[in-house]
Parts: sequence; C-alpha cells; structure tokens
Amino acid sequence: MAATPWYFVAVLLTILTSSQGILTTLSQSNGGYKYDYATVPFLAEVFKLIVSALFLWREMRTSSSTTSRITTDWKSVRLFVIPSLIYLIHNNVQFATLTFVDTSTYQIMGNLKIVTTGILFRLFLKRKLSKLQWMAIGLLAVGTTTSQVKGCGEASCDSLFTAPIQGYLLGILSAGLSALAGIYTEFLMKRNNDTLYWQNLQLYTFGSLFNVARLIADDFRHGFEKGPWWQRIFDGYSITTWMVVLNLGSTGLLVSWLMKYADNIVKVYSTSMAMLLTMVASIYLFSFKPTLQLFLGIVICIMSLHMYFAPPHTLVDLPVTNEAHPKILKQVVVEEKTDS
Repeated sequence: MAATPWYFVAVLLTILTSSQGILTTLSQSNGGYKYDYATVPFLAEVFKLIVSALFLWREMRTSSSTTSRITTDWKSVRLFVIPSLIYLIHNNVQFATLTFVDTSTYQIMGNLKIVTTGILFRLFLKRKLSKLQWMAIGLLAVGTTTSQVKGCGEASCDSLFTAPIQGYLLGILSAGLSALAGIYTEFLMKRNNDTLYWQNLQLYTFGSLFNVARLIADDFRHGFEKGPWWQRIFDGYSITTWMVVLNLGSTGLLVSWLMKYADNIVKVYSTSMAMLLTMVASIYLFSFKPTLQLFLGIVICIMSLHMYFAPPHTLVDLPVTNEAHPKILKQVVVEEKTDS
C-alpha cells in the first residue's frame, strides 16, 4: 500500500470524512443519541486494531524483512500513549460538541485547525512553508468558513452566535486537539523505518485501552445504574450507528497512512474539501439550499489547493533572462580569432 499515490488516499479520505458528519447527524434521535456515544470511538479503535493486526500478519508472512522493521523497545512503544490519549479526548469532545451546536456551526469552528495545524507544522516538525503556501493555508480557512456561513437576511443567519458557550469552548478545544494529535502522530510515524502496520498496532492498542478506561469511568460516575458497559455496549445501535463506527475506523486508517507517507497539510486539505462535499451532499439529503457563499467558498478553496501544491513557476511569472545561444558564442569566438 506504500506505493499507492498519496492523492488517491487523500481523495478517498475526503469522501469518507464528508460522510462522517452526515452519518453522525442521522444517527441522532430527537436531538440526542439513543446509544452511548462513548462506545463509538472504542469500537472504531477495535476495528482499526483488528485491521492493522491482519495486515501486519499478512506482511510478515509474505516478507522476510518485515521483522527487522519492528521496534519493540519500550522507550519507543510508550511514545504511542500520547497520541492515543489525545485522540481519545478529541473523539469524545467531537460528539459532545454536536450536542450543543448544529453541524454547520461545528464545521465553521473546526476551520481553526487549518491554521493551528500550519503553525504546529512549522514549530514542532520544523517544516518550512513558502509565503505562497502560507497564503494558501489562509485562503483555505477563509474559503471553508465562507462556504459555511448562512445567508444574512434569513432568520437562521444568527444561529452561529446563539449556541451555548459550552459549544464554542468545546469546538475550539476539538480543533486544537485535532491539530496537536495530527502533528504528534506524523512525528511518530516518520521517526523510524518501522512498518506502518506495526505502528498502527501500537497506536490503536493504547487507543482501545484508553477508551475502555473511559467507559469504566463513566460506569463509576453513574453508579452502574444501567449496568456495566460491556452488557449494554450495543444498546440503541442501528445500521446508521454501525456505519458511523466503520466510517470513523476507516478514516483513522487512511489518516495514519497519510501521516506516514505524506503530511498533515495533505490531511488538512482532504478534510477541508470534505466539508464542502458535505454541504453539496446536504442539498440532496437535507434539502439544503445552495447559496452564493457556498459557491464562493468552493472557488476560494480550489484556488488555495492550486496555490499550495502547484509548482512555484506556474504561479509566478519569472523574469526572462537573455542568455546567449551557444552557436552565437561560438561564432563570436571564431570571428575574434580571424580578426587577430
């Protein structure tokens, strides 16, 4: 899979991410969840763990060099505790945020992670970005936000500012955690030559353990009034809920691939384009009316995409230098010898 072009994985991630918010919203009933939403990230972690284990087993059977690409030193393994903890908090904050704000407001606040990812990308990974690339990242944030702002003059125009303060705080926290988790995961994935599936196995093992700890803590907090979590783990689940689990798990696997073979900025562009795709899909699924803001946002994001990934010489007209042709130089030299 390492030979797979990164843009193919990015497009697939865009499609899956765009359906994530829609599926999560469809899984709600009367504005809430019939199921325990803390079980969804846990089952998604288990799904990713099983898939990674199967791929690692398959790779070890078919390649004799895989064993040499597995670092079992505890000093290396324990580093995977940190992103697992961050992802645990982020996944649960994401669900909690959607109970206070609507999907559009959540997505608008989520645009903060575009800029924070660029800043952390520079500070922690020491990756330099050109001025054009910084402008492109800024345009991406502006474009996604523009596309999500509802038309003024409508009663719903002020909905962005009417959510409870808890929703805004959770949304900002979710954006920051998302950027931090992505940057740290990329650092871990690229710090050595370990196989991707072994790295995933470590990441999702700790992720599953932390999610179990979260579920046990919830039981103690509520005095086991509904029984232990393993007895009611599937209560309230529907086909849509299972689709949310599979979507969340598959998205995580694709993100880890991008962290290994591409970078965080590619992931940011994939998730940002997914927001636009979500809004376009909402036109058919939820009778969402397309607006001028949506059209302008799409145009700005496409411009940003081109600015960031296109070769610089295609964006800036470089001055033409008058270089002498070799034949002309040769002729001048011959003439000089003749005159002498």
